[in-house]
Amino acid sequence: MTDWIAEEHRYLFQNYGRQPVVIERGQGTRAWDIEGNEYLDFVGGVAVNVLGHSHPAVVAAIADQAARVIHTSNLFYTTPMIELARLLVERSGLDRAFFCNSGTEAVEAAMKLARRWGYDTRGGAFEIITTTDSFHGRTMGSLSATGNQRYREPFEPLVPGFRIVPWNDLEAVRQATNDRTVAVMVEPIQGEGGVNMPAPGYLAGLRAWCDERGLLLIFDEVQTGIGRTGTFFAFEHDGVRPDIMALAKGLAGGVPIGAILARDEVAAHFVKGDHGSTFGGNPLAAAAALATVREVLAPGFLERARAASARLAERLRSLEDRYGLVTEVRGRGMLLAIGLARDCSAELVDEARRRGLLVNNVRPNAVRLMPPLTVSDDEIDRACDILEASIRALEGAGSK
Repeated sequence: MTDWIAEEHRYLFQNYGRQPVVIERGQGTRAWDIEGNEYLDFVGGVAVNVLGHSHPAVVAAIADQAARVIHTSNLFYTTPMIELARLLVERSGLDRAFFCNSGTEAVEAAMKLARRWGYDTRGGAFEIITTTDSFHGRTMGSLSATGNQRYREPFEPLVPGFRIVPWNDLEAVRQATNDRTVAVMVEPIQGEGGVNMPAPGYLAGLRAWCDERGLLLIFDEVQTGIGRTGTFFAFEHDGVRPDIMALAKGLAGGVPIGAILARDEVAAHFVKGDHGSTFGGNPLAAAAALATVREVLAPGFLERARAASARLAERLRSLEDRYGLVTEVRGRGMLLAIGLARDCSAELVDEARRRGLLVNNVRPNAVRLMPPLTVSDDEIDRACDILEASIRALEGAGSK
């Protein structure tokens, strides 16, 4: 029998901290490894699988489109891309869409568009204000915007033109603004930073400041978009609409895709030849995204997801009440994190996996849960039972 983990160690770059599981197939919230072990998957492809594994609508859309045409390049029109753009524009209240292949690419496009807008309208203003604990990607540009020194330091010098200020600090944004500032870019909820919530009024305050100073507001909704937080876009919780928004992850139910949406008067500053992507908006990815978006926007879908999230949050908070190891539960919708009293998240992930639950140690003292929006009440209860048993194993008899 092939030792696939050993083969991976031999042939692939060793830049991922993979869990020792070789996933062979999945259905809904469940996944199976090559040895036949079953897991509840609360990693969800890192917030990608909003409809779970192998959702019938997405599978059918991919198969149908693959039999028609997979790729044509952006030298030609294709209908799935145009239909998808229309859905996203109409739902977001923004005006134009551009498609690429990943969240990092979407962020790069958003920043590049902001700089072009600054070049055309603000005398060459180019600086973008971002925040500590943010994560915007791993290319040199998006990494330069990322407010986590652990990711940045080995690759310095980075791209100039970014001012990183403390998260949830409006006054710091005001103080960092100058004549070179063109935009402020934040995640509505910081995902990779540990599922950090915005303070009440923070996003609205950013909107007001950008309006006052004539700046662009960019929301990186790569992780929070497509129903992940209980509304189709996370910005809907605060009633704050950005000028540019980056999307990816859940947009195509597991097929690689990225997108930016922008106001008309901003999008107009990308003229022919300014930006492009060979695979961006290809018919296969766009068809998968169309199927995914239509499911999430179907009547009752998000209401059911919100009810499921409330159940999950309630069960998790009951652990906070009963175990000293659990310090808090934070997040929104199906993007939640359990804060821990010590740096043992990797151990908790291992304990949970041995019991049949996949979760993510997003920080040394935090475990992140990103189940599909279709997760059932029974699966939530089973997952929380496994988490409790795992916490008890780490704590010993340390119940409050």
